[in-house]
Amino acid sequence: MGLCPTKLQPKISMEIGKHTNFMSAKIFFKSPSRLVSSVLILLSSLGLAYAPIPGLQKTVIVVSGTEIREPLEKIVPLFEQENPNIKIELKFQGSQELANRFLDEKNDFQPTVLIPANGEILQDLATRLKTRDGSEPFYGQPQAIANTILVGVAWLDRGQTLFGNGGFQWNRLEQAIQGKTWGAIGGNPSWGSFDLVITDPARSNSGQLALALWVNSKQGRLDSASLNSPPTQSLFSLVKKSVYQPPQSTDILLQEFIGRGSNDADVALVYESTALYRWQQSAANQGKPYQIYYLNPTVSTTSTAAIVRRRVDEGTAQAAREFINYLTQPPAQNILIQFGFRPANSNIDLKSVPNSPWSQNIPGANTAPPAQTIPMPNSTTLQEIQRLWERAN
Repeated sequence: MGLCPTKLQPKISMEIGKHTNFMSAKIFFKSPSRLVSSVLILLSSLGLAYAPIPGLQKTVIVVSGTEIREPLEKIVPLFEQENPNIKIELKFQGSQELANRFLDEKNDFQPTVLIPANGEILQDLATRLKTRDGSEPFYGQPQAIANTILVGVAWLDRGQTLFGNGGFQWNRLEQAIQGKTWGAIGGNPSWGSFDLVITDPARSNSGQLALALWVNSKQGRLDSASLNSPPTQSLFSLVKKSVYQPPQSTDILLQEFIGRGSNDADVALVYESTALYRWQQSAANQGKPYQIYYLNPTVSTTSTAAIVRRRVDEGTAQAAREFINYLTQPPAQNILIQFGFRPANSNIDLKSVPNSPWSQNIPGANTAPPAQTIPMPNSTTLQEIQRLWERAN
């Protein structure tokens, strides 16, 4: 008995735009594979071939320190345009805060990637997670994204009065805090009180690094003994009493510094990247710009990305790898340079990048800072600084 050919070769029709005047299309196929091919051809003709495929798009939630907020917000649309099946959601917290919140599971979302201001924070987080959970917390090794260093900024007249023609001096800064007013340290009495601005060392990496460098200058070293000495405890108490409501991040700090002006903020300790990027804003808002002062020694901090394992599947981790890799490529690195960061690839000429802040004649800015760079304090030291700050009164 013969078989009916129509049962072996089913005929299916598909109509597109049935109720419109745009198109009517029919597809005839003899097998499922030919159906798929035909549909893909049709989608391509409709300009839909590069649209995200439903069910295959991966969402990567990136939790970053606020210091790279604006460059990331500029980079992400470019990445998503090239990778339509990956969606990036950005969240921002203070660098120390993002580690603490992840450790204690205090977020109302599931992070995929953490990018604090320095890799030491990730190393400390990894140690704490492995001790608690007994497993590797990250997919692979964390990846360096961009570098910056800690600097001081001061309004031109304030900086000239405080430091003269020399460089930044920690002892002069301490004298100014102790004197409380400009008149007490040889400045114009009409300037009123002396106001230092730093971030909250309990939540922000730049605040911790500022105190670390201050102790290193005052004691000639930075270790457990120097941190727990009476002079250091007195210094922490002095600074804590003089700093009013320190913000949680460097970028917020500098925007407040610019907004308040020289009547309410005189000197700030910030990342070079933020100082370079916000310099034009200071000139526009206050009618005069601030000057950058390189600390000597200073410390380099590297924004570093890690893909977390907790509740992150391999497919999402792979999407995260593609994003992190994109951050290290020239298009993204050039954007980071435009925002004042030194690239992970140190061979890039900072002045050659279009709109580079290093080509804008910013007072004090230097592609090769005239300062010694010391190693980043280890996690134990940073934890001790955080503890001493919280106890200071």
